Amino acid sequence: MKATAKLTMLRVAPRKARLVADLIRGKDVSEAESLLKFTNRRSSKPILKLLQSAKANAVNNHDMFEDSLYISEIRVDEGATIKRFLPRARGSADVMRKRTSHINIILEERNG
Repeated sequence: MKATAKLTMLRVAPRKARLVADLIRGKDVSEAESLLKFTNRRSSKPILKLLQSAKANAVNNHDMFEDSLYISEIRVDEGATIKRFLPRARGSADVMRKRTSHINIILEERNG
């Protein structure tokens, strides 16, 4: 049985969010939570909240045991890009691309 949680339009660039996702992929949920609490990255707090949501989904909706859960898959995809203009010299402008992320977490139970 798989329990999932999804976070969309997080205002963190996917490249930066993947650094945190790579830290916790394949780890037990309790170990991943302690790692995220002490990771000094902007995306670690939203990913921690998403992990807690996925854990609650697993326990409440799928009757899984909290101690046997691990992160079988965490995926960070690119979301919509918000474009802003930065004025430059002689009437021109540069485009600032504010990137967003979509994050999916899938939890499973370890056998044995």
